[in-house]
Amino acid sequence: MTTNEPQTAEELLNAVGPAFSKLRRTSLLEVENPISAKDLSRTLVLNIVLEHTRDSDKEITVGAVADLLAVDPSVASRMVTDNIKAGYLIRAASQQDGRRTVLLLSPEGVDLMARFRRHQRAAFEYITTDWAERDRLEFARLMLKYVGSLARLNDRAVADDAEGS
Repeated sequence: MTTNEPQTAEELLNAVGPAFSKLRRTSLLEVENPISAKDLSRTLVLNIVLEHTRDSDKEITVGAVADLLAVDPSVASRMVTDNIKAGYLIRAASQQDGRRTVLLLSPEGVDLMARFRRHQRAAFEYITTDWAERDRLEFARLMLKYVGSLARLNDRAVADDAEGS
């Protein structure tokens, strides 16, 4: 262990935030099928659309993208428009409310996300190549558990908003 590594529980927990900041940048690693910085940015929106439309009866709007990214609706609108111009997203009439416009991944968007997932896995495998298999799988399991627990943070924000109203 080098002296730069956290030694105490407090130091370790304080190091988590900066470590998460570095995670997104590792997605640009020059591994198999590199993703351009522009397409990496686009995957933020595409991933939200993909996650929130997995069930065939679920739909997502630009407003929902703004809420989920915690950005101004005009910023989300520009991000969505960029994805549409790039051919990754399609605007469509809602099947539940014809007055609403919803977002769908185009076949090109589905292809980009599949390529992005392969790239993410290749980066993970490259970064952890010298780890014991048990450690790699345990880290992956704990990361998924952490991400699965993020809903609690959103639930808290919603509850805080309701109290403030």
